[in-house]
Amino acid sequence: MLTALGLLSGVLPGCSSTTPRAEPEQPPDGSETSSLTVVAEIALERGDCRSASESYARAAQGGDAELAKRAAQVAFSCEHLPAAWEAVQRWRALAPDDTDAATLYAVVALKLYKLREARGVIAQLARDGGRSSEGALSELAQMLLQESDPATVLAVLSPVAEGSGTSPNVLALLADIALEAYHLERAERYAKQALARDPQAAAAKRVLIRVYVLRGDAPRAIELAREIALADPEGSSFELADALMGLERLEEARQELERLHAEGVAQGEVERRLALLALESGDFDEAERRLTALATSGEGTDAAIFYLAEIAEREGDYESALAGYRRLANSQLAITARARAAGILLERGERAEALAMLDDYATEHPEQAFELTLIKARLFADHGDIESAIALLDAALERHPGHPSLQYERAVLLERGGQLRECLDALEKLLEERPGDPAVMNALGYTMADHGIELARAETLIRRALESAPDNPAMLDSLGWVRFRRGDTRAAIPILERAYALGRDPEIAAHWGEALWASGQQQQARTILATALARAPRSQPLRKTIDRLLSAVNP
Repeated sequence: MLTALGLLSGVLPGCSSTTPRAEPEQPPDGSETSSLTVVAEIALERGDCRSASESYARAAQGGDAELAKRAAQVAFSCEHLPAAWEAVQRWRALAPDDTDAATLYAVVALKLYKLREARGVIAQLARDGGRSSEGALSELAQMLLQESDPATVLAVLSPVAEGSGTSPNVLALLADIALEAYHLERAERYAKQALARDPQAAAAKRVLIRVYVLRGDAPRAIELAREIALADPEGSSFELADALMGLERLEEARQELERLHAEGVAQGEVERRLALLALESGDFDEAERRLTALATSGEGTDAAIFYLAEIAEREGDYESALAGYRRLANSQLAITARARAAGILLERGERAEALAMLDDYATEHPEQAFELTLIKARLFADHGDIESAIALLDAALERHPGHPSLQYERAVLLERGGQLRECLDALEKLLEERPGDPAVMNALGYTMADHGIELARAETLIRRALESAPDNPAMLDSLGWVRFRRGDTRAAIPILERAYALGRDPEIAAHWGEALWASGQQQQARTILATALARAPRSQPLRKTIDRLLSAVNP
């Protein structure tokens, strides 16, 4: 996170806790400050991050810059955002030239969706001589992306980074963030500006290739991929194959990879891509053969083991899948592998063992405890135990009061549990706290559309969300779905088709298929739904849609 700047040194990792605290009417005096500091340290020793964060934040109001720094570090590490905000404001006021204070201020402001405050301090950092280099801006962007979504990072970074003197590398960075934010027009614009200043800017060319792929512009994507590969045969060997895979020209991609293989180019990487290509094509036998060879050769072992376990899971061989995921229990893929293993165990009714897969890791890696709480809640919900999922999030909110990620997840699960009014109230409250947040606007608009509530307002919310991420597949799906709910099936179909082309999500396929079905294009709907089901055989929304549509035909 911020370790590179030394921001978290000496802080207990993984302590966690958000709703703004009232500013103390009067700062504590010297003796109270000392007492609060002792209380905070004792709380940390006990693992009580909320008390530690709040005591430190209170102590910081009467302490010096070092105490405010410690308070901000503790609260941030503990995911107690209001306490972190209170403390980092104090730290920055006491140390206005401290770039670490300014950086943490920007990060916390972004997490709390205080965009104006974040922009202001980022502008200051950009003006600071020690922060004006391209490397420093890139480092700051990466830290912000770890704590927020790309669309929000782009919103605060682009006004600062844009300008006539912006270097090609910074423009390429903005292009990449815009692409991740699903804003293809801005990604293309930044990339072309970078190339206007440096025609050889490979990073900008790579962004353009991905833009063209997402737009389905095969001729330009392929031409540019060939150009890059020709200019840099060693560093860009896979540009054409990757572009072809993105365009779903799978046979041409396979031929290109076989050509690279015959030429002796990075054999392990070629094999990995060929295995993934076979997996994408549904040829599990070839994928398994290639992945097994990779795993036994020692090249890309962890990824190969994971994909082999995934194939076994998709084929119903749960023992082999579990064995594979367990082999990765302490690897770089540990959290993903443990979550997949826990899902299988929950499916089999082995709840205690499933929870141990996650809880044991949280004990060993307390810095991951917050993320694991969200994963556990989703697993409970996915396996029909909404009540336990919500109870888990309620308990987490006691430790991390008002945390937006927990609030958002809880609202989503309330809807899944049939508590629609409570869900809508929670999303409305979150939107009040985070006005303009596209993720919250989209969630509220989609939920209203899905239940036929205030459809005009639902569409307004969704369209506002799309302003910051006009090519976001989830938001396009919401727009298509609300148009369908409003009876405009003709307009809904191309929107949903575009959403699926961008995201390949099975739930989007379900919506697209249903809109086609309702329009009388039932054969095309069957093809789309069957293809999506082959890709995501365990998708419950997709299966439910298929069953419902077929049952209407064959009651």
